[in-house]
This record gives sequence, C-alpha cells and structure tokens, in this order.
Amino acid sequence: MYRIHFTIEDLARTRVAQAPPPMWELSVAVRQLQDSGQSVKFAGWRRRALAGMLPQARLVVELTPLTGWVPTFLAPAELGSPQEMLERVRSTPRAEIRRSLASVAERQPLPSWTQHLADDNRLLREFLIGLENVHDQLLAPYWQQVTTLTTADQTARMRESAASGMERMFASLNPRRIRWNPPVLEIAMVSGREGDLYLEGRGLLLVPSVFSCDAPLIEPHAQPQPTLTYPAGLAQQSRALALYSPSTEHASTAARSSLASVLGRTRADVLHTIAEHPACSTKQLAALVGIAQASASEHATSLREAGLVHTVRHRNAALHSPTSVGIALLNAPPGVPSG
Repeated sequence: MYRIHFTIEDLARTRVAQAPPPMWELSVAVRQLQDSGQSVKFAGWRRRALAGMLPQARLVVELTPLTGWVPTFLAPAELGSPQEMLERVRSTPRAEIRRSLASVAERQPLPSWTQHLADDNRLLREFLIGLENVHDQLLAPYWQQVTTLTTADQTARMRESAASGMERMFASLNPRRIRWNPPVLEIAMVSGREGDLYLEGRGLLLVPSVFSCDAPLIEPHAQPQPTLTYPAGLAQQSRALALYSPSTEHASTAARSSLASVLGRTRADVLHTIAEHPACSTKQLAALVGIAQASASEHATSLREAGLVHTVRHRNAALHSPTSVGIALLNAPPGVPSG
C-alpha cells in the first residue's frame, strides 16, 4: 500500500488539474497501448495506433513499462501544448537525460540501449523520431477531446468537494484502489509498490486522465507539488468512447452477436458495458445499457457466478468490473471459443 499523508494545510492546497500534462498523458496512453488484456474500451484506438507506428516507436514503448517508473525527461509533469512539451523533450540537455535515466535505473532495470542514449547522436535522433510518431498516433488526434473530458471531470470533482468536502471527493476517485483513511490517502498500486509520501504543506495535484483505466500513477517529485493521476469520471469516459473510438462498436458487432447467441443479447450487452466501464455501479450499468436497475443487478449477478465479472462494495454501491476470463471471452474472435 502506498500512503499519502495530509495535514489540514495540505487539504486546503490540494487541487484538481483542468487537463493532464500532455507528455504525462502520453505516457499513460503508451501503457494503455501495452495493456490489451485489461480493457476492450480502447480496442479501436489501439488498432489504429499500432497500424501507424514506425519501427522507432519501439524505443519509446520499451522505456515506458506497463508498471514502474518513466524517466522524468520523457514525461515532464508540466502543462503546455503538446507541441511545446515535445519541443521541451527534444531540447533536454544530455546531462539531464543521463541523470533521469540513472534515477530510474536505481529502481528498475532499463533496456541496455539506454546507456548510450545521451551520447549517441544517431540513437537519440531515432528515439525522438519514435517519440513524435507515438505522439502523433496515440494522442494528437484526440487531444481536444481529452481536454474537454478532463475539464468536465475537474468541474464535477470541485463541485463535489465544495458540496461534500475534500474527503468525499477522495473517496470517489477510484474506489477499487484509492481509499481515504483520515489523514492518509491509501493507494493500492498495480505494481504492488509501497511507500509513504508526506506532503508537508505542499498539497496534492489530482490529475484526471482519459487513458487511465484502473492504475493510479504517482509522481512524488513533481513541482510545485506531487501529483496523483486517476481515471476521469465514468460519465465522461462513456462520452470519450463515442468520440474517439467510433469504430470499436462497428468492429465488435460480429463478436457481440456471437457472444449474444451464448449469453443472450442483454447479458452480452451487460458484460460488454462492464468491460468498457470498469468499476461502474449497478445504477450506472442500468443507465448505460438502457435496462431497469433490478435487471442490471440480476444480469451482473449471473455474470459474477459464471466468473466473468467481479463485484466489490463501496459505501452503498456495488461496483462491477470484468475478470480476466470475461475480457478473454470478449476479445475472442467470433466463432472461436475462449480457452
């Protein structure tokens, strides 16, 4: 468990960002690109991104592990336009690249080629070509939608904190992995990382992310205050799906039809919706599928008993997420049984 310790002053200085730092969100998107077994929501985006990626993009992907640390020069936690932040990375002093890589190497293994990155002009040029390509494929076409969604999330979070207190807002960030246990914010990291962060009057910057599904990300050394990335709210995520993955529904029609012949159409829709909106409540599930709440609860229970969904309780709500078996079933080609 990773623990963030608050004082009263820290609570007063904690705020929600209007938009994620572009390179920070890009690093989250690169992680999402590699995490095909956890969510079907980004399937169409993932297919389009992979189709347009150059061989040099491999270098960026290798330096952005699914879990663990990313060098600070590659993902500065600063705001600005995506092009401004890309230019900042391009102009990073060689000494800063060495220092940033050395810092990560103390915590986790790095690809062997990184020891030459700061000194090999050709390798650095290839890396920067890959970085621009990754940005162009994963983030650039969707950046306006990202900022629209995260701005809406910021507004909702700040309204919630004003009406019910910062502590209530903390509790709603990511109920599966983030828990407010005054005066400590407890975070179950996907990597299993443990530690304690004492804010010491700096407060915390909460950063909504469109590409983050379930994995909180922490940057304790960000300036002027540490940052915590969390998934943008479920309502905003549903609109994001319609905006930047319009082909996902079309591409999955045959698969959903095949699944419906086994589970029944409504139950297949419920499973698909839970996979697209992990940790959704029964009330949210009913609204998204367009069925009664009692019916949504009944179908979720059946899917849970079949091992396709797992449910956790948070306050008075039941939160549903797909299991690995459920994801595998949804990702199986039409007519091909899973397992």
